Amino acid sequence: MPDAAAAAAVPSADEVARIQRRTVWVLSLGQVLGGLAFGATLSLGAVLAAELSGSDSLSGLAAASITLGTALTAVPLAAIARRRGRRLSLTAGMAVALVGVGLVILAVAVQAFPLLLIGFAIIGAGQAANLQSRFAAADLATDASRGRDLSIVVWATTVGAVLGPNLVGPGEVLGDAIGMPAMTGPYLFTVVAQLLAIVLYATSMRPDPLLLAQRVTASTPAAARGIARADRPVAARYAIFAVSAAHGTMVSIMAMTPVHLTHLTHGDSDAATLSIIGLTISLHIAGMYALSPVFGILSDRVGRVPTILVGQVLLAAALLTASFGQSSTVAVTVALVLLGLGWSASTVAGATLLVESSSEEQRTRRQGISDFTMSVVGGVGAIAAGAVLGGIGYGGLALVVMVLVAASVVMAPLGWRASRRSASASAEKVGTDG
Repeated sequence: MPDAAAAAAVPSADEVARIQRRTVWVLSLGQVLGGLAFGATLSLGAVLAAELSGSDSLSGLAAASITLGTALTAVPLAAIARRRGRRLSLTAGMAVALVGVGLVILAVAVQAFPLLLIGFAIIGAGQAANLQSRFAAADLATDASRGRDLSIVVWATTVGAVLGPNLVGPGEVLGDAIGMPAMTGPYLFTVVAQLLAIVLYATSMRPDPLLLAQRVTASTPAAARGIARADRPVAARYAIFAVSAAHGTMVSIMAMTPVHLTHLTHGDSDAATLSIIGLTISLHIAGMYALSPVFGILSDRVGRVPTILVGQVLLAAALLTASFGQSSTVAVTVALVLLGLGWSASTVAGATLLVESSSEEQRTRRQGISDFTMSVVGGVGAIAAGAVLGGIGYGGLALVVMVLVAASVVMAPLGWRASRRSASASAEKVGTDG
C-alpha cells in the first residue's frame, strides 16, 4: 500500500532524480551485505565439495550448483519484480538463500555430498537477487547516467565481497568455539549479512523503483525523460551473449582456482592454504567490482560495445597469464585479478546495453533471461572445468576457455550500431544538461 500511495501522483523530474539517488544508495548498501554473505561461499565451496565427494574432479559442482540455482530463480524473481516490484523480489531472494546456508552447514555435519549441492543451489537465489540489484539501479536512470548508476551498485559489492573471504579464518575460530562442523564457521557471517540485507530491502526501498518507473513511463514521453524506448532485439541478444560468455569464462577459472592453489601449497598447513585461497579470491573479487564505476563511465562516454571489447582484452590476458604462470601462486593471483576486471567491463557494459536495447515492455523479462542464461553458462562451465582440470590441468583449462572470448569479439558487430546510437544520445543529453 505505501508504494501505491507514493506513486498515485507521478513525481516531478527532480523528485524522480532524488528517488533514484536514494535507491542507488540503498542498493549499494544491500550489495555490500550481499557480497559479504557470498564471499565465504565462493572461498569454501570448491574445497567443501572436494572434501565431501573425495574427488577434486567434482569440486566444480559447488560453483555449478550455485550458478544453476541462480539460473532457476532468476526468471521467477524477475517475474515477481515485474508484477510486485524490486523490493519483494530482492527480499525473497535473500530469504530463500538463508535456507540454503542452513542446508550447507547440515550437509557438512552429516557428510552428505548431495545435500551440500542442494544447499549451494538454494543459496543461488541470493546471488540472483544480487544480480538483479544492478538492473534495479537502472529502473529510474537516464541514458546519460545509466552505466554509471548501474556500475556504482556493482562497485558496492567490493566492500563485502573482499572482506568476506578474509573472514574465513576468524569465522572458523568462532565456529569451533560454538561447536559448528569444521569449515562452516564463516557461514555465521553469511547468515548475519543476509538477515541485515532482508531488513534493508524490506524497509528502505520505498517507493519501489520499478513500480515507480512503470508509472513514470506511462505518463511521461520518453524524450522528456532521456530514456530509450526503441526495441533492438539483435543488440539485446548480443548483450545477453557477451555477459553470459564473460561469466562462463570467469566461473570456469575461478571455480578451479582454490583446488589448484591447494595443490600448489601442498605441504603447508591448512590455515596457510586457506589464507592464500582467501587472499586470492578477495583480490579476484576486488577486480570484479572495484573498478566497475570506471567501466560504467567508460560505457557512457565511448559506448557499450567498445567497453565490452576492453573486457575481452582483459579476459584474454587473464587466461594467458593463468596458462603460462600456472606453477606460481603470484601469477595465478594476477590472472584472477585480470579475470575479475575483464568480467567487470563486460558485464557492466553488457547489462547497460541490454537495458537500453529493450523496450519498457521487454526489459524486465529480458533481464531475467540474461541472468538465467549467464547462470546456466557459468554452471555448465564449472562442471566442465572440473573434468578439463583433471584431464589437461589448470593451464590447459585456461586455453580452452579462450573460445568464449573469441566468440564475443567476433559477434561484437551485432551490438555495435545500437551502442553507437546510445552513446550519441548520451552525449547529447550530457551537453543539454550541462
